[in-house]
Amino acid sequence: MDKSSQATRYNPAKEIFALQPDFADNVAAANFPQTILRFRNDKAATSVGLDGLTDEEWVRHFGRFEPLADNLPEPLALRYHGHQFRVYNPDIGDGRGFLFAQLRDKAGRLLDLGTKGSGQTPYSRFGDGRLTLKGGVREILATEMLEALGVNTSKTLSLIETGEALERNDEPSPTRAAVMVRLSHSHIRIGSFQRAAYFDDKPLLERLTDYALRELYGEEPGNNAPAQLLGRVVERTANLAASYMVAGFVHGVLNSDNINVTGESFDYGPWRFTPLWQPGFTAAYFDHAGLYAFGRQAEAIHWDAAQLAVSLRPLVEAEPLIEQLERFPQLYGEAMVRRFCWRLGGVPSGDANGMIEAAVRAMAATETPIDRFFHDWRGGEPRDGTDYSAEDWAPFRDAIAGFDAREKDEHPYWRDAAPCSMYIDEVEAIWSAIAERDDWEPLHAKVAAVRRMGEAMGSGPKVP
Repeated sequence: MDKSSQATRYNPAKEIFALQPDFADNVAAANFPQTILRFRNDKAATSVGLDGLTDEEWVRHFGRFEPLADNLPEPLALRYHGHQFRVYNPDIGDGRGFLFAQLRDKAGRLLDLGTKGSGQTPYSRFGDGRLTLKGGVREILATEMLEALGVNTSKTLSLIETGEALERNDEPSPTRAAVMVRLSHSHIRIGSFQRAAYFDDKPLLERLTDYALRELYGEEPGNNAPAQLLGRVVERTANLAASYMVAGFVHGVLNSDNINVTGESFDYGPWRFTPLWQPGFTAAYFDHAGLYAFGRQAEAIHWDAAQLAVSLRPLVEAEPLIEQLERFPQLYGEAMVRRFCWRLGGVPSGDANGMIEAAVRAMAATETPIDRFFHDWRGGEPRDGTDYSAEDWAPFRDAIAGFDAREKDEHPYWRDAAPCSMYIDEVEAIWSAIAERDDWEPLHAKVAAVRRMGEAMGSGPKVP
């Protein structure tokens, strides 16, 4: 790896050792029959100085898991618990993934390289520790689309096919296997704190709290570090919930072990983008009660944040924690305004809440697709050739009249006849091309189209 040729210097880190010895287990990656490079995200790799790797080096590190220079000598499977569909489970942890490396970006932010499908660990239980190739393809599509829509998300760095045939109950089997690497702002979950509280391990709770504040938020712990941390998590997760809604995204499994304490979205299983504003739309076929339906995601994430508060109780009295939790609804409302206006191409002004309520009612009443609405009204005025004259749209037309648009969008994307979307039929078609013909061009073409949209959208609204 020629470090001198890279725009960002490779800057290894090992801060995770501050949480050892009782936070993670040393593990080894599976020895895969093959390692066929299918996707490398040089855009993400550039941010941490890894874009200079040759394909051969890339496969050695992210398929065979040869350690990166001056980095973790062995992968670490993290220990955590969590509520899964509101039922506490003490028998989970990194069951098919591990922390492979830590590094810092140009701004000094600590980032993790974590895996999915890298083999069995002490927490695999009855699983094989593997990832289907389809699951990896779906995660590429989810992370690329969410990033383009301004959602604070992990990045899919690498996908390597491994030459194994997997048996699965929820898709045609045998099916192809892969190992994936994601770049994310930490793998510390709410469930990490839950496990420490479960074992009444106050020293670990204190180390986790200090680690999260110092390494993930860049703050020195104050007089009440647990409440300080909870406040930051409430801010970030309220923003995350709002970003899902404005993107029309349904994560599918918002368990407390799937909520990162940085408020960064990650770990995509049965995700979907809902075409219409339907609060009851679900992504997971097994979510029979609709616990994580589109319209209940803020409630679910707030509930998860409350589990962090419960976990921090051994360190602090309840009152300051409750005060932080009670901020969530207002912060969520503010984030909805900020993000809704950003996707429309402007900044909040006037009665922004009324405008959003009118837009949501009209979209639902007229069955106007979410992506279509934002594409047509970019800049605060309807696109030429579109018809929003129906009476259902009258309150919205009145409410947006004083919208404070940013400078005119000149990107050619805004002249496209239709928006770039990520609905399930296209996701399945992209996978079918791979499964049936080993044709990867539709995937690469879609990633390019999504990134083009992301360029047109510009950088997302500032994360708290």
